Amino acid sequence: MDNNNGNNKGLMILAVLLALFLLGLGWYAWSLNSDKKELMTQNTALNNEMSELNILKANLESEVDSLESAFADLAEENQLLEGSLADAEQEIKNQKAATRRARKAAAAATEDSAGLRAQIESLISTKSALQAEINSLQAENEALKFQNEELKGNLDKSQQENAALAALNKTIQDEVARLTLANFQAGAFRVEVKKNNSKATSKSRRARKLAVSFDLTNVPEKYQGVKTLYLVVTDDKGTPIKNSNPINAEVNVNGQAMNIAAVKTKEVNIGASQRLSFDHNLEDKLRGGYYRVAVYTDIGLLGASSVRLR
Repeated sequence: MDNNNGNNKGLMILAVLLALFLLGLGWYAWSLNSDKKELMTQNTALNNEMSELNILKANLESEVDSLESAFADLAEENQLLEGSLADAEQEIKNQKAATRRARKAAAAATEDSAGLRAQIESLISTKSALQAEINSLQAENEALKFQNEELKGNLDKSQQENAALAALNKTIQDEVARLTLANFQAGAFRVEVKKNNSKATSKSRRARKLAVSFDLTNVPEKYQGVKTLYLVVTDDKGTPIKNSNPINAEVNVNGQAMNIAAVKTKEVNIGASQRLSFDHNLEDKLRGGYYRVAVYTDIGLLGASSVRLR
């Protein structure tokens, strides 16, 4: 039960951390969206300014064409009006100067336009980078949503498994209460599944050993002395686990004979109080599921518990 509580707390902490992470991610996406809107506003303003410059350039080019046309007209008029040659030449100079100024203004406008184009291209590049980052974040969000759904599914499955284990434990405890002697039963009954290196595991493919321990305290004198203890391991359907040399025995449980198939026995000189243990090496790998581990004597059931392997 302590392990279950620890698992539940760990899952709750994971859910809280995941929720905080999703909130932070949402805030970050919102911030990116705000920056994107600001850049789009700037981009619109620059596009408007660019349009105005293009109109100015077109007007200047039109003025240049008009001045060049006027220049041609004046040259023709100069040929016709010889008496006004000096004035015409001066006018031509003035017109040329105006033309140069107009061309310089047009060139300056073109340079400004090129600068604006460069800025706009830079903004477009930045916008593309931001859009790519937004797309990446959206893909990451979708992956996180999928992981969240998977975690929820695993949590639901874990809750169902825990409920099944709790129901099995209740059944076992009810059976222990019904079949054990009131003043001769095990306390602190504990079952551990271990790997080859004696470390605990809950994975069926790594399970190699069962370690069972319990207390017998305040044992009445009539139950003391040398007794045979039987270790019985079954699945959730009551079928004994595979054992090449099962130990078949008959025990008396509350005045009724009961046949058992033990995986191991142990002779123990029982005193008033002691801590006892069983170690059993599994012959074959166990499948995932629930298992019931019980210890009997010839006069009844001492105690039982369950384990779950994934």
